[in-house]
Formats: sequence, structure tokens, C-alpha cells
Amino acid sequence: MLPQGVTVLERGWLSSNNVVICGRSAAAVVDSGYWTHAEQTVRLVEAVVGTRQVATLVNTHLHSDHCGGNAALQQRFPGVRTRIPPGLAEAVQVWDTVALTYQPTGQFCPRFTADSVLTPGSPVMLGDSSWEVYAAPGHDPNSVVLFEPDSRTLISADALWQNGFGVVFQELEGEQAFDEVAETLDLIEDLHPTTVIPGHGAVFSDVDAALGRARSRLAAYQAFPSRHAAHAAKVLIKFKLLELQRVQMDELVAWAEKTPYFRLVHTRWFADVPWGTWLSQLVQELIRSRAAERVGSLLINA
Repeated sequence: MLPQGVTVLERGWLSSNNVVICGRSAAAVVDSGYWTHAEQTVRLVEAVVGTRQVATLVNTHLHSDHCGGNAALQQRFPGVRTRIPPGLAEAVQVWDTVALTYQPTGQFCPRFTADSVLTPGSPVMLGDSSWEVYAAPGHDPNSVVLFEPDSRTLISADALWQNGFGVVFQELEGEQAFDEVAETLDLIEDLHPTTVIPGHGAVFSDVDAALGRARSRLAAYQAFPSRHAAHAAKVLIKFKLLELQRVQMDELVAWAEKTPYFRLVHTRWFADVPWGTWLSQLVQELIRSRAAERVGSLLINA
């Protein structure tokens, strides 16, 4: 059961879930979705908060699907204080789209401002309740999770979903981060949450089962890192399809060619396969899994 005043706006996979926490006179929002959904995000938040002012906007991490609505919420609710995880405050200040991962992933995020950082080990007031902040590296080195101890509710972002966790981008860059994923899963287990609000997908309470599935997936990736790399490349293509809904294959190839993560993954794990053949294989795997459809030269989101 969610704590009083907490509403989860389940958004799907292009936009992260938004968590709206209403207090007596003010409200807080955790994560704001992707930029193409920003107007819808504002309308949904308005419907939940009513006459309350949104006083606080918090991001669990700064991937584009979690903070793409920040600028729109800042415009709609003047005076809202935006708090981000530690580690990227300077990148936000100068708007370094490489450090913020938007350029390497071939994604976009409207520029926003940040007022302060979240400090792991210190609480943050959201609405009228105090939430504990924990560092949760792995999917993103600067990610945090938020825990409300009275109700034992965890906002897990992309550190834990009901059926896995987010792509481990540091591994694509050659850094060892699977161990950080394991440590974050151990942290979540030690917190003993009874309710988990993931970054994507429905709220769930079968936490032990979810942890078991996540650890099984992690073990497979540790044994076969190329499997994780291929998965990451398909996730990036699927995300672009979610954004565009349909795209000509030559346009998709052109986008992939100028998106650094694709070249990085191909060079590091699949250099023995010609570039065009490799991209075609990724698309065919998405079609076989019914995540996409091909009609002539057009690739369509499914």
C-alpha cells in the first residue's frame, strides 16, 4: 500500500513513471518523463496536485526519460526547487550533453536548471514526509533511490524493476559496473521494502521475487557481457522507435551512425560483423520479438 498522499503516474517505457507526493499545502514530483511527453506530464501533475504548489522536483538520475519534463514543470510551477543526484551538477550548469549522456545515446532533453543536489545518507522532504536518500550506482553511476521508512516504500528508479533493471551504461564504456548493480540490489534487499515504485512498469510488492529475477539476469550478463551489449543496442533502437513511432530504415541507420554508443558497442563486441549487417540483425531481432514491424522500408513501433 502506498503512503498517504503518494500518487504514481505509470507512463510506460518512453517516459519514466512520475511520483507525485502531496502534502497539506505543497507537493513534490519525482522524475518527469521524456520531453515529447512534457505537456502531458504537466497536465497529469496538475490534475493530482489541484491547488497545491509543486515546491520540489527531484530526479533519481538524469537520463533523458527521467528528466525530460523538468523544463516544462519549472515553467509551469515557478519557484519549484529542483534537486538532482550528486555528480552532475556542473554538467547541468554548463549543459554538457555528452556528460549528461544525451549526445551518446542519440536522445534529447530540454535544458533545465538545478538548485541543489541530493545527499545520500541525508533525508529529503517530499510533501509532508521525510524520505531517505541512498546512492544506487549501476544503471547510472550517479543514481539514487528514495525510501520512506514508515511505510517501507521504495522509489527504485531503474535500479530494480519487477523483471530486471536498466541497461548498465558504464559497462558499455568499458568500466566494470556489474558489481555496482549487485551491491545496489543488496542495498535494496537490506532495506526490506514492502512496496516498490519502479522507474518503469507497475508498482509491486513481490520484492524478493523481483530481486531473484534481477540477480539471475545480472549473472547472465556477467557470464556473457556481449549479451548485455546487444540488449543495450536494441534498447536504444526501441527507445527511438517509441519516440518516433515509425521511421524509414535509411533514417534509422543514419541516426545510429552518428550515435556514439552504437559505434562503441559494435567496435568493442561485434567488430567481426560488418556494421550494416550488425544493425540489420538488431532490427530483425526486434521484429522477431514483436517489438517492431517492418513494412517495406518503414520500421514501425509495435
